[in-house]
Amino acid sequence: MALESYLSQAKNYASELKLNAIKADLDETIMDAEKNNLSYAEFLCRLLQKEYDIRHYNLTQSRIKNACFPYKKYFEDLDISALPDDAQNKLKHLSSLKFIDEGQNVILSGNPGTGKTHIAISLGIKACLEGYKVFFTTVPLFITQLKELKSSRSLRAFQNKLAKYDLVILDEFGYISSDKEGAELLFTNISIRTGLKSTIITTNLSFDRWNEILGDPIMTAALTDRLTHKSFIINMNGSSYRL
Repeated sequence: MALESYLSQAKNYASELKLNAIKADLDETIMDAEKNNLSYAEFLCRLLQKEYDIRHYNLTQSRIKNACFPYKKYFEDLDISALPDDAQNKLKHLSSLKFIDEGQNVILSGNPGTGKTHIAISLGIKACLEGYKVFFTTVPLFITQLKELKSSRSLRAFQNKLAKYDLVILDEFGYISSDKEGAELLFTNISIRTGLKSTIITTNLSFDRWNEILGDPIMTAALTDRLTHKSFIINMNGSSYRL
């Protein structure tokens, strides 16, 4: 059988098996193998590596897209020296992502503009790059979503999905107060993850002011207790990072 026929068959097999990278690069890989006198094992390894690399890249981009980040921020973009001292001291450990493996929470608390959301997003994107499943939303949007799901009787399915995320990032806690229903839904759905999976919360309020948002001292105390158990609390009070 002629080489062209073998190549055609190989591409058909690759197409049927959905090995698109192998199909696209087969001619080039064969030419490279002949030029460099590669062994069969080296040739096969390079061929499979191309397929692996493109699939790994596509999966990573899919995780970042599905996480719903409002924009992309990376650790490389952070000016660490401009962050509050507590963030500088704890950032190295957080960037290792060990807190995700251990189901620990992270609370970034401080005045506006000090880099809370930037740190949260950069941790989330790093987690996506390393294979973790991440979900990002703001607390006001999260509460609205939970109410809509409850009204449509589809909240249970979402809760099952929420419990499977390795990391959930809830941004902007404290900017808009919630009614009783919203506070209860927020409490319930954060509690689902407590002690099992990691949650990052950014807030401009100190803990003693969380009752202003939730409107229930008992619920506030319970939520604070659950969130701060096994958590990293980072003091983000300082000069504006944005400026």
